[in-house]
Amino acid sequence: MPDSIDFFQKSGLPGTAHLLSALPVPVVLLDVEERFCFANPAAELFLGLSSSTLAQMHLTDLLPEDSRLPALVRQVRAADAPVSDHDLVLHSPRLHREGVAAHGAPLPEMPGAVVLTLQDGSTAQKLDRQLNFRGAARGASAMAAMLAHEVKNPLSGIRGAAQLLEQAASEADRELCVLIQDEADRIRDLVERMDMFSERPLEREAVNIHEVLDHVRRIAATGFAAHLRILEEYDPSLPPVWGNRDQLVQILLNLVKNAAEAVDPREGEIVLTTAYRHGVRLAIPGSRERVHLPLEVTVRDNGPGIAEDVRASLFEPFITTKRGGQGLGLAMVAKLVADHGALIECDSRPGRTVFRLSLAKPPAGAALAQQRARIRQPA
Repeated sequence: MPDSIDFFQKSGLPGTAHLLSALPVPVVLLDVEERFCFANPAAELFLGLSSSTLAQMHLTDLLPEDSRLPALVRQVRAADAPVSDHDLVLHSPRLHREGVAAHGAPLPEMPGAVVLTLQDGSTAQKLDRQLNFRGAARGASAMAAMLAHEVKNPLSGIRGAAQLLEQAASEADRELCVLIQDEADRIRDLVERMDMFSERPLEREAVNIHEVLDHVRRIAATGFAAHLRILEEYDPSLPPVWGNRDQLVQILLNLVKNAAEAVDPREGEIVLTTAYRHGVRLAIPGSRERVHLPLEVTVRDNGPGIAEDVRASLFEPFITTKRGGQGLGLAMVAKLVADHGALIECDSRPGRTVFRLSLAKPPAGAALAQQRARIRQPA
């Protein structure tokens, strides 16, 4: 790709490159042969490719020729007029985006050229899903509180009565008493598992997410994922995340365990990645405050994917595709993520399932204050 500033100066559009580069919306310029002549930083992030890589490519190197985006570009060129399309699926070995809105317009200073703007229309859907996950978490919390209050006390009475009856019962009746106690214990265990959803104050601090991931990887590699390859693709410059270390371990351990159970035991692969993204800004209900979530952690596997009819309710309690599963693992993940004010998304297709966790940075000065507090602690 030629130097974008020189390119626009020669095209009679000085300063345009600087302006387009500052836009948060992905913008690319295609010449008459549909080669990439310009891509702003937002487009590089959106397409997952650098400007230097795009410079070597045509649009049809990125997407099949019969897909809707190349067709839109040809329509713009044929009509010499702007054309928009919505809810596009950009799918190829290099790229997978759903719900994309595209707008193409001719560039009069460059005959045959088309300026494309791309917007991820799924952002609103992500936020809606996040609100649904929070609602599911609140529902699970209410259920946990109800179960703890209404079930635990009478359950203890039932078990105690069964123990007393066992002492004076016949051999046949003693077996029934033991059965009652065993079932009472099973219900108690289930109630205690549900109790993890109850509302508790969340203590947060600056956490090195790579140390958390290393801890999770060691647990997995010496236990349930000992037979699988676990790869790491980390951004070493990533700043700390603002969270609770133990709960972050719990979140990621659940995601890695789900991935390990989904993949082929012989060819399974799990990839843990971290990256710094511009992130999503979430509005806090009832407040003007918006939370910035630029720190991204992903757990990716090469399993068969998640059925489409399950994805929408994936994080709701008691939704599971596992035989014998209780459907509480991902519901708990949703609850803990909501407690962090973070965002979790799932993108799944055959051969590639990605759980993407977006987290906040520590508030200004929090990491320094935390470091000073540790220095002041007595040895």
